[in-house]
Amino acid sequence: MSLLEAIILGIIQGLAEFLPISSSGHLALGQYLFGIDEGNMAFIIVVHVGTLIPVVVVFRKAIWELVKQPFQKMTFLLITATIPAAIVGIFFDDAIEAALTSISFLAGGFVITGLVLIGTDRLRKNEKKSGDITFIDAVLIGTAQAVAVFPGISRSGSTIAAALARGINREDAAKFAFLMSIPAILGGLLLQIINVIRGDILLADLDFMVLGAGFVAAALSGYLAINFMLSAIKKAKLSYFAYYVLALATAIGIYLVL
Repeated sequence: MSLLEAIILGIIQGLAEFLPISSSGHLALGQYLFGIDEGNMAFIIVVHVGTLIPVVVVFRKAIWELVKQPFQKMTFLLITATIPAAIVGIFFDDAIEAALTSISFLAGGFVITGLVLIGTDRLRKNEKKSGDITFIDAVLIGTAQAVAVFPGISRSGSTIAAALARGINREDAAKFAFLMSIPAILGGLLLQIINVIRGDILLADLDFMVLGAGFVAAALSGYLAINFMLSAIKKAKLSYFAYYVLALATAIGIYLVL
């Protein structure tokens, strides 16, 4: 992977992580187009960690409250919401990695994302605030995040849709969904560290210049995307993203047929 390719893929990751268009799907599609087939998981984890930076910056007040009072309800809600994705990540790691190399799987994932987003804009009765979120809500939103570990299915789109379906207002639904990304990304980083310790990934094989470029690009583009998304969710404009991913799925389908 060249430095330019790493920057482009980092930008794609940063934008798609917070916009409901599936970062993993776009990253896998970008790697497919560039013909990159080695070291995928290491780069994917690094650029995902890069997107932690804008989450921390944008939600620094909420995160600071969690740090000051770690044993509050919101902490346990976030932990609960993370468990389903952790289970899927641990037991279906090989299937997820295989899906990252299947362009036909991506098309199906994008279709699912598009249909979810179209339905999401039609959800209007959202009055629950952050303090009203229940553990059942957390489990269901976490289950949506677990499904979205597969490429093409948007994590932000799925979790926000699940939160809205549970009656949580749009602003707090987005906030909870983005805060959920922190333990999810850190969990993925932990798995990658374990792979390094086990020798599945050799440090000597990693190009830290390339990884660093992808990290920075993901962080900067992610900051722009998260602010744009917070504005879009308030205006119920997610269906616009649906048309994009459905068009992308159609393009992939035509490519596969031809």
